[in-house]
Amino acid sequence: MTYKRFGNTYVVSIEKGEEVVESLKRFCEAENVRLGYITGIGASNKLVIGIFDTREKVYRSTEISGEHEITSLVGNITTMKGDIYLHIHVTLANSKFEAIGGHLNSAVISGVCEVFVHKVEGEVDREFDQNVGLNVLKL
Repeated sequence: MTYKRFGNTYVVSIEKGEEVVESLKRFCEAENVRLGYITGIGASNKLVIGIFDTREKVYRSTEISGEHEITSLVGNITTMKGDIYLHIHVTLANSKFEAIGGHLNSAVISGVCEVFVHKVEGEVDREFDQNVGLNVLKL
């Protein structure tokens, strides 16, 4: 992973073989980005995505393999109990140009992943909400 800063915006290049979520977490820790938002594109051949079941209050995850374009990677950066907390969603397209998406648990890059991270001054923490079953923003 390499990156360059332009004011409060960083351009991050995640390289072939690297995992997206862990790479972005390491980046945020190194640059002290504790609040911000993420947008990106790329290619991956090994992913785990999920969807939250609001009735049962659990994530359902699935592994996806084979070449996929990351047509949209969006998310936010906050903290929870002092640690960096990434909440990222992804939309993918396969070789038949079919799209699928969900919460991004992990993605190994097969080509390259280009991400813009905008740092916002401040910090917003999260806490677990028993009623919703999710870690929600604590504003």
